[in-house]
Amino acid sequence: MKIATTIKEVRETVAQWKREGLTVGLVPTMGYLHQGHGSLIKASANDCDRTVVSVFLNPTQFAPNEDLESYPRDFENDKALCKEMGADLVFHPEVEEMYSEGSATFVEILSDMPKQLCGKTRPIHFRGVCTVVSKLFNIVNPDKAFFGEKDAQQLAIIRKMVKDMSYGIEIVGCPIIREADGLAKSSRNTYLNEEERKAALCLSQAVEIGKDLVNKGETNADKVISAMKSHIEKEPLARIDYVQAVNGVTMTPVDTLCKNVLVAMAVYIGKTRLIDNFSVK
Repeated sequence: MKIATTIKEVRETVAQWKREGLTVGLVPTMGYLHQGHGSLIKASANDCDRTVVSVFLNPTQFAPNEDLESYPRDFENDKALCKEMGADLVFHPEVEEMYSEGSATFVEILSDMPKQLCGKTRPIHFRGVCTVVSKLFNIVNPDKAFFGEKDAQQLAIIRKMVKDMSYGIEIVGCPIIREADGLAKSSRNTYLNEEERKAALCLSQAVEIGKDLVNKGETNADKVISAMKSHIEKEPLARIDYVQAVNGVTMTPVDTLCKNVLVAMAVYIGKTRLIDNFSVK
């Protein structure tokens, strides 16, 4: 497994792979990798001849009051997991390599799509995501790119960007990976103390409540959302940012739960903001 810190190194390596007729998968990450990321790397390694993992804590998707400085970092662990899961190249650039001095170009979706759900309280977030992912696509030129379904709004927005910008890249969504007790794996879980970690289970428990109601035939979004919120609100350490049902492609709110509707949430446990979701099958 090779470690590259410059765009030039990545382009030269991938160009050689392409000359050999090999397919290339990309797994974009912000580092502090866990088994959720590992599942994406493994999926790429299984689907593609070569896999590139980017480990880059992207500053443009953080607002000034967010956790960029405190976001966890452990590149030695990241490298070990990448190697274990079958990555061929890890791209670990400095900020100056990705954003040269005076950089002033952004990629942004101007519909209401990025203004829903997480976009309501993180208004610059998806502009930063689209910009860095677009740059990574240009640098790596992958055949496929792998994203987790836990970040469902991000996945939908990336798919929209790829369609609108005519990228010839297949976007592959991979299932949420959970801890044994149900909590969705997240780099931010490390922020939780022991009491908060127990409290955080209210998210996955609410997901199960919602799924159960849908499986029993409930199609009224308000009833399902109310039941999920009621459970979360019983946890004293929890503060709801949103629990909402939206169209899984456009992210617009819906009243009726039917196939491909996304039921998503963001909840603060203490100071830590966690997300979870499920899709109606």
